[in-house]
Amino acid sequence: MSKLHLVFGGRVTDPMTLDFVDPTKLDVVGIFPDYAAAENAWRSAAQRTVDDAEMRYVVVHLHRLLEPDLEA
Repeated sequence: MSKLHLVFGGRVTDPMTLDFVDPTKLDVVGIFPDYAAAENAWRSAAQRTVDDAEMRYVVVHLHRLLEPDLEA
């Protein structure tokens, strides 16, 4: 199985948390085949909103959610 990664972001209630204001308005950047590609996409998205402290982008390791026993 590929080590898929999801990159998404949105406005948060507090920049120190991942409590998104409106989950229906998340910016889904995409799904990537490896961490390096996901990190590049995350950096690009985060850089576009660097002046907005309430915007937060994250990388989610989908492979860990799909097959959690493989990481043990």
